[in-house]
Amino acid sequence: MDFNMKKLASDAGIFFTRAVQFTEEKFGQAEKTELDAHFESLLARADSTKNWTEKILRQTEVLLQPNPSARVEEFLYEKLDRKVPSRVTNGELLAQYMAEAASELGPTTPYGKTLIKVAEAEKRLGAAERDFIHTASINFLTPLRNFLEGDWKTISKERRLLQNRRLDLDASKARLKKAKAAEAKATCEGDTVPDFQETRPRNYILSASASATLEDTCRPPSWAEWKEDYPGGWRRPCFFLVPLNPSVTLARGCLSLPKDGKLWNDEVDKAEQELRVAQTEFDRQAEVTRLLLEGISSTHVNHLRCLHEFVESQTTYYAQCYRHMLDLQKQLGSSQGAIFPGTFVGTAESTSPPLSSTSPTTAAATMPMGPSVADLAPPGEAALCLEEVAPPASGTRKARVLYDYEAADSSELALLADELITVYSLPGMDPDWLIGERGNKKGKVPVTYLELLS
Repeated sequence: MDFNMKKLASDAGIFFTRAVQFTEEKFGQAEKTELDAHFESLLARADSTKNWTEKILRQTEVLLQPNPSARVEEFLYEKLDRKVPSRVTNGELLAQYMAEAASELGPTTPYGKTLIKVAEAEKRLGAAERDFIHTASINFLTPLRNFLEGDWKTISKERRLLQNRRLDLDASKARLKKAKAAEAKATCEGDTVPDFQETRPRNYILSASASATLEDTCRPPSWAEWKEDYPGGWRRPCFFLVPLNPSVTLARGCLSLPKDGKLWNDEVDKAEQELRVAQTEFDRQAEVTRLLLEGISSTHVNHLRCLHEFVESQTTYYAQCYRHMLDLQKQLGSSQGAIFPGTFVGTAESTSPPLSSTSPTTAAATMPMGPSVADLAPPGEAALCLEEVAPPASGTRKARVLYDYEAADSSELALLADELITVYSLPGMDPDWLIGERGNKKGKVPVTYLELLS
């Protein structure tokens, strides 16, 4: 592998400089460039969006797949870029067990017939659940994952670059400040170079061979010689001197002498140029990051649309479940009437959420039987007989309507939520229906739309 040592050394130096600048800022030893309030609010909103998106995503996954082992398996398949195998839902598995039990216990027995009916309903529920999971995963989970794995990673990358540009900018400001301070100090002290022999401190250690030639070896050069031969500020090597005074530096055997005012002016100009470049890069990166952060608003709009689709799919799923269970309830009610004649059991608790302000109570009650009348089973005949039907002398009850209901034909009674009606049962009726009266109007009403009052 071909390593670029110069680039590696440069990157290491930049990293070290940024680390020093960051540490000094944390300890309050260096100034920090602050972002404007609008930018800080964009950052806070982006962080909140990311955190809550992660929480909503995880909890939705738990809702769709409560089994943690199955979630881990699906995660591994996704990371390996392989198709997740089809998995049997809990409803379908229950339907399979019930069907096998009915086959073994006797499909012609009442218990076996009921097992078969419930197994078919559970199978339909399992299929509806599978469709709901698939739809919710595509319309809701996938956009959330795309945001976290795509847009948010881009935002995080640009924010790290902005942080580095800010550290470089603050470091450039610090260098310019130090250069100006040194320039001012050099201007106050003047450009005269002190005589090395007169100002040589006593704590210099000279070898015996160097003492005799000290005058020739360590004679300070004139400014003309210095600028002509060594523009960088270094004199010829003086290996016999060991500096113990920290004001004089010996690097690679060369004695560093003070710089004149012009050299400090060059240092200030160089620091100002670096500051201008750092400021330009910081402003450009801040603008790029700001545009990405403002794009969070469009992300919210997209997630809002996905949330509506998730609610629609969930509503469809629960509506399918309600229809399947209502059909099953009708089948079981008719079979129960054949097995246990003379009784009626109606369950008024619905799987759908209540629309009224009061919480519905379980209205499973046994209705008393009224006097014998004509059979109401055929819808056409029922419409004709309803006018002649009279409420029983005893056994009528009050019921509160839970949901609005639109009558399908003239034999049914339209209902409005939260209204009170009088209900009673007649022999031979479908157990899922009652006769309801409101004023001078009368008709069949579904039990699941009612809350029977004591």
